[in-house]
Amino acid sequence: MDYNSGGGGPNELHNNQFYQCEESKPLLGEMSEGNNNTKLGAGPCRRSLHHCSSSGMRYKLLPEGDIQVCVVKHPRTFLSKLLTSKYLRRWEPHHLTLTDSGLSSATPTGYMETTLSYSSIEDLQLLSWDNAPKYCIQLSIPGGTILLQAANSYLRDQWFHSLQWKKKIYKYRKVLNNPSRWDVVLKEIRALVDMALTSPLQDESIHQAPLHIISTLLAENSNLSAQDHENIIVAIAPLLENNHPPPDLCEFFCKHCRERPRSMVVIEVFTPVVQRILKHNMDFGKCPRLRLFTQEYILALNELNGGMEVVKKFIHSMHGPTGQCPHPRVLPNLVAVCLAAIYSCYEEFINSRDNSPSLKEIRNGCQQQNDRKPPMPLRLLRPEPPTPPPSTILPLSSAPPSIVNSSEILVELERNNNTANAKRKGGPAGGDSEPNLIDCLLVSPALNTLSIQLPAQADRVLGCFALILKMLSDYDDWRPALASLLQPIPFPKEALAHAKFTKELKYVIQRFAEDPRQEVHSCLLSVRSGKDGWFQLYSPGGVACDDDGELFASMVHILMGSCYKTKKFLLSLAENKLGPCMLLALRGNQTMVEILCLMLEYNIIENKDTQLQIISTLQSTQVGFRMYEQLCDRQRELKELQRKGGPTRLTLPSKSTDADLARLLSSGSFGNLENLSLAFTNVTSACAEQLIKLPSLKQLNLWSTQFGDAGLRLLSEHLACLQVLNLCETPVTDAGLLALSSMKSLCSLNMNSTKLTADTYEDLKAKLPNLKDVDVRYTEAW
Repeated sequence: MDYNSGGGGPNELHNNQFYQCEESKPLLGEMSEGNNNTKLGAGPCRRSLHHCSSSGMRYKLLPEGDIQVCVVKHPRTFLSKLLTSKYLRRWEPHHLTLTDSGLSSATPTGYMETTLSYSSIEDLQLLSWDNAPKYCIQLSIPGGTILLQAANSYLRDQWFHSLQWKKKIYKYRKVLNNPSRWDVVLKEIRALVDMALTSPLQDESIHQAPLHIISTLLAENSNLSAQDHENIIVAIAPLLENNHPPPDLCEFFCKHCRERPRSMVVIEVFTPVVQRILKHNMDFGKCPRLRLFTQEYILALNELNGGMEVVKKFIHSMHGPTGQCPHPRVLPNLVAVCLAAIYSCYEEFINSRDNSPSLKEIRNGCQQQNDRKPPMPLRLLRPEPPTPPPSTILPLSSAPPSIVNSSEILVELERNNNTANAKRKGGPAGGDSEPNLIDCLLVSPALNTLSIQLPAQADRVLGCFALILKMLSDYDDWRPALASLLQPIPFPKEALAHAKFTKELKYVIQRFAEDPRQEVHSCLLSVRSGKDGWFQLYSPGGVACDDDGELFASMVHILMGSCYKTKKFLLSLAENKLGPCMLLALRGNQTMVEILCLMLEYNIIENKDTQLQIISTLQSTQVGFRMYEQLCDRQRELKELQRKGGPTRLTLPSKSTDADLARLLSSGSFGNLENLSLAFTNVTSACAEQLIKLPSLKQLNLWSTQFGDAGLRLLSEHLACLQVLNLCETPVTDAGLLALSSMKSLCSLNMNSTKLTADTYEDLKAKLPNLKDVDVRYTEAW
């Protein structure tokens, strides 16, 4: 028989040639290393990271399949030669599986009674001689030949490349599992990588299998030199360009980042790997070591001479030069890395305090109670707090700090006096009267503040990732998602008492408070009732407040300037933050003065004594006295406007504005006005403050105006008697339309040509029992 060694023939692949692309460009720009400025991509680790193929055929790795099998023994006699001639050959159908160690059949009979080991295959070729059976592969084994016949040429080539891959990967696994000389091992690793890159097979396992082999090699040989580490990392770098490293390899990379953070391998090789992780990873919960590797890489960047400037360049490279980041997974992944790193700084203390296993212990399988380390020894000094004089305002801190000693963490617990809080919670007998002025000024709960002195390394980690959160908040397109991710306050309470951390975090919250977009600054409020939000934490007396309420006042200002000028928001302030509001108003804060005036104007405070306390507070400052006088003038005008008399129907001319409406309503009495048409005018949501002054209004036409969601929220709280509302061709959305569910008197509602959705429409129908006439044409609900 005449076989060609290269597997020639008319059906063989002709275009399976591969070449190397140009080397990738620097990712982070120039970075200083030692005393020299080194460009990313330069240095001893320089190597092509791209291996591209020409336009040859590509195949998927074949794990199993149906094929015809024929075994031809080497003829030793004339009779055996006759029996093995092509006219007497016997073919058997088999369903073969390509395992890690050999070729086995689902029906182990006949030719495939035993598994054919890859080590026994001496050669693998495509049949190419004249008059050879079609679509056949020849496997040379000791004492004979095995022929595999596929259904067509594509399947034949797929079987050929799959068998070739399995045979080679089996050989490399055996060789690298028993290394002798590391120079030889390094050559084998490079050959393995080149084989994976040049294979015509397209499958995730093609690149993952070599990585797992190398990962096992590194795990079993932990005594390698630093140079060997770098050589191996550089060798496998091309495989990492389009593949996540396996968990054990991540551990190896983490170790390299910790031990040699200034190595050029960190910049040249790890940068594209981490960038790919941040762009494409979907769940760090399934791959925690990818998150840990990303964390260690960022800390290694921080160890360079440029420090946080290098980290800042990396964050900018992840965002991109445009105003919109093209990769939606980058921000959630960066935030996840930051939160996990911040938690890790306090993990040992938290787990010792709670007596629960740490993540490290769980990873090591130490989950049983008797397997874990005992809790840290605590030495608490708790002297009795001195009793404050009854005639003075209670101090916010009284007891000396308690000291908690451990081998790694010094904990100082500063406990506040809870007397004021207990007094307010208990209240006077009967429970109907409001607290007095002194109690109002101390309305914020007295919180236990944890001040933890971290080890130097943990303090650097905390500062690094707090600064990264600060950097993320500077990107306008990332801010809405960042605000949403941080709304539940996903930090340990111990971190919120760390001065350096809260300083950086305060900048982030300030950015949220300054952002005019509602989706951003609305995240300052708590994520659900009963749970504190940033609004509560930075209020006077809150655990993170260190500026006498300046940030709290700016948060209130942006919320009041948006769509939170409602009874519900003011009622929440009155119930929970009346004391801080009055205290800041006493200091002349204009926003808080406005808040107190609105509480009086909307009758939020029912208790007369508390109303008088608020009036006294307003009259104690010049700005408060002026705004209170304006409030009194508005109240007199309101009484005049609501006096019985005037028209029952009123239509404003087209092109009328909010100012025109306010001027008209201030000119006389409109206590009888029941029907008001503002159709085709230029009024906006701002006119809602005038509309809520009309006590008898039952029909309101806002057709083709710029009246929006903020105005609807205000109407829903004040015009409970409204029966007919026309919102046709207005910019209202579900956010505002849902507020109408509290207007139980509505019987006619026109939402034609609005952004109404089907879900909101069904919700309104369920909550408005008197609604009979509804127009939802040209909406999603139509």
